[in-house]
Amino acid sequence: MRGLVKRSAGLWYDVYTDDGRLLTCRTRGKLRLAGYKETNPVAVGDYVELDDLQHEGVITAIHERKNHILRQSVKKTGHSHVLAANVDQAVLVVTMILPRTSTGFIDRFLVTAEAYDIPQALIFNKQDVLDEESAALQDQLIAVYEKIGIMCIKISALADEMMAVNQLLASKTSLLAGHSGVGKSTLLNKLSPDIRQSTGELSDFSDKGTHTTTFAEMFKLDEHTFVIDTPGIKEWGLVNISPEELSDHFPEMRALRAECKFGYRCLHANEPVCAVKDAVEKGEIAVSRYVNYLSMLSGEDNRK
Repeated sequence: MRGLVKRSAGLWYDVYTDDGRLLTCRTRGKLRLAGYKETNPVAVGDYVELDDLQHEGVITAIHERKNHILRQSVKKTGHSHVLAANVDQAVLVVTMILPRTSTGFIDRFLVTAEAYDIPQALIFNKQDVLDEESAALQDQLIAVYEKIGIMCIKISALADEMMAVNQLLASKTSLLAGHSGVGKSTLLNKLSPDIRQSTGELSDFSDKGTHTTTFAEMFKLDEHTFVIDTPGIKEWGLVNISPEELSDHFPEMRALRAECKFGYRCLHANEPVCAVKDAVEKGEIAVSRYVNYLSMLSGEDNRK
């Protein structure tokens, strides 16, 4: 029997079966302990083979994925964590304040999705709390990302502004990510009456959100539309991207690599006759994107 993984909760999984049931499953031992470098070899969005037992199912195999999106495991050094598999787009919920989403976090998210050829989009939430200065900074940021082909949407989830989001998600399987407190759960609850994600308040001390989502979970909006909610993420560590290929995942840099003196060996940092550095100086590449590229190149922390 084939199934689609809806929810991953430690060693247990909720799986949509081909005959329309929701079955709680565990993995066969040798599948779970087969030496994977991922902390979770079975991920939400995976198509799996099942043995349907009397009270539970057993996942016996994972079908080949068309893609997946990873980040570094925060608990196990040298391992990665699969956030979701078989997605059509990766969507990041961003807020300018309460809490602020840094451009470093945004760019790491975009680079990771780009590395797996997954289209990206940004949802700028909480328009209702922005002052004039914050709104202006947001528009500047949106201009940076729209210039490189990233779809950007401005909403206030509390005000039921869901039309643009519904259009973005329609007939796709979308990964939805963001810091705790950006309004991701509120947004999801507005998409369907069947979704009842708990929402949390911001800490008065840190302006950070409380973690209201513990495990990744897929929600079915209609027969062709699925959205995968992920736990609130503090940092985004890159996985399996070498220094030489990092700029390939910045579209505006990728187009210029052949013009550098050292060609595809150029890291666009200290090398002479670098087309990317020239483009930054001319204002053709955003300074924020280049600074974040150098930060990734040097392996700096991205939580701030």
